[in-house]
Amino acid sequence: MDDLNQSNYSLSASRPDSEPTFEEIDNPLPRAVLRLNGHVLLDGQWKFAHDVEDAGLREDWALGHIYEHTAQWPGSVEEHLAQARGQRDGATWHDQVVVWYEREFTLPEVADAQQRSMMQLTFGACGYETRVWLNGQLLRTIEGEDVHFGEYTSFTYELDEANLHLVNRLTVRIADTMDAETPRGKQESHVYKRGGIWYQTYTGAVRSVWLEVVERNRLRSRVGVVSVVEDQLVRFNLTLRIHDAGNYVIRLQVFDPLTPSRTAPLATSDFPVHLEAGQWQQRLVLEVPGAELWSPEAPNRYRLVAQLIDAEGYAAQIETLFGLRKVEARGRYVYLNNEAVYLDGILYQPGQATLEEMQRHMHAMKALGCNLVRVHIAGIDPRIYNLADELGLLLWVEVPSPHSSTPRSRENHRAELMRMVTLSETHPSIIIWSLYNEDWGAQDIATNAETRQYIMETYHFMQLAYPQFLVVDNDGWHHISYTGRLKSDLLTAHLYTPDLGRWRELLDRLVGGELEGTAAFPLVVGDPFFYRRQVPLIVSEWGGFGFSDYGGPADAEARTNSILAFKQELRTRPIAGDVYTQATNIEDERNGLIDPQTGALSVPAGLLASRQIEHLH
Repeated sequence: MDDLNQSNYSLSASRPDSEPTFEEIDNPLPRAVLRLNGHVLLDGQWKFAHDVEDAGLREDWALGHIYEHTAQWPGSVEEHLAQARGQRDGATWHDQVVVWYEREFTLPEVADAQQRSMMQLTFGACGYETRVWLNGQLLRTIEGEDVHFGEYTSFTYELDEANLHLVNRLTVRIADTMDAETPRGKQESHVYKRGGIWYQTYTGAVRSVWLEVVERNRLRSRVGVVSVVEDQLVRFNLTLRIHDAGNYVIRLQVFDPLTPSRTAPLATSDFPVHLEAGQWQQRLVLEVPGAELWSPEAPNRYRLVAQLIDAEGYAAQIETLFGLRKVEARGRYVYLNNEAVYLDGILYQPGQATLEEMQRHMHAMKALGCNLVRVHIAGIDPRIYNLADELGLLLWVEVPSPHSSTPRSRENHRAELMRMVTLSETHPSIIIWSLYNEDWGAQDIATNAETRQYIMETYHFMQLAYPQFLVVDNDGWHHISYTGRLKSDLLTAHLYTPDLGRWRELLDRLVGGELEGTAAFPLVVGDPFFYRRQVPLIVSEWGGFGFSDYGGPADAEARTNSILAFKQELRTRPIAGDVYTQATNIEDERNGLIDPQTGALSVPAGLLASRQIEHLH
């Protein structure tokens, strides 16, 4: 096919010297970590087929099939089905959808081809269930999966040179269902049907696919960063992919990204290691004296250059920007870098927004005066996390929830969480993770000890494995208490009323420690919990002004005045933060402050701005 998007058709691996090489380049791929190599995007027109009878596996379509349709990748299964049927208003979803995609690509010329390099294929996100064949041969992900599950994060295949030809055929089978046990977020399912706050599904081939040359022995493009600001140490979590056992040196160097000359790093250290074949996790610690911290007011970042140097001196290199920051929930307040900060948040549901639209939204939310964006139960393009790092926007991210509470749904939830957190722990902007929202996927949280046990164990795991994040067990209500200890770093409540008098009453009862009768359900389940301001209290959803049937303000001016009045009531009480709902309109929810396409504000700039807490009482 001649529509191959050739970002760089002559591919090369990292430079074979041990000195880091710098190029000021944009990040064209949906990931946080850069490689100084070429890539070839496989986006564009693919052959497409709807496997109505799910016969493709039995009939070996991967070995050869006549495709009647074409589809543009990236795109959703839903729109591709609609186009194949000649529909304009979207496809009607079925219980199970199985579709196949196929395209050919010419093997790129590999510059400086060496024994140490290999070809790698990466899907930015695809699913929920994905199988991939190269020239009729089923591929297995680096993690060893014949079938990849999950639709929100990237996954990668190493391509066997013996199976690569001058012209190659790539075949992809994607399956998805209305299964309520899979992580779906606000997409419809057997439990929650489309309509109201339940949205049209948007699944399948949703992000780019690309080829690149990588070293056989390398650092993978995922870097975790944990900083403890008092000791000036940065803890880097690295993933090593090794095919050839031997002695290596991991070299870490930190540079000021604004300094043109980078011959002298701010910090550097070598770590000699003996590595066997396989994939390994390794934490390395580097002191960065005098480093400036990252915050919304001063989003200072540094550039990490990490190299895996083999016995011959060849350096396989990755690099990423990172920031040093610490977040804590201590008493009444959330502390960022040991200073109490009020979280001026907004709820954000990107839905089917393009990358460019999401970028406009992020700038608009900053303009509204927000220092926090709650990305609501969605998996988004990682470049949005990069933008939040750059703008100084704190992020509260959430696992897309299943819609039923079963052992299998919990297993799927845990797997989705691990996929997401592993690929997002580079970013200083991400400070809060929600495990569940309003009981979705945990409907029996108040009555089922197994559900509560799973959530508690996951909360404890996150505390130990990812101490750089705050964790909320179930946002909105039904937080878990065990022996009187809250298994959530924040006590959060969703409060909705259009009446200012009622609003004052709800807030007074909330800060007074009344856990029942404020939100839609009791705020705490399990053992008795007595709120005495020992955890930060967050009103994590409020407002919603704009629903036609809600009784909210009638016009933009009235809405602005209501927001100001409601916000003032929040700020006069011992509350640690709030999240206005919401940023943009999405399907039936018509309560946004930002135009979904242009990013223009429908209310004055700075409307949601508060201030850092200056005096603690």
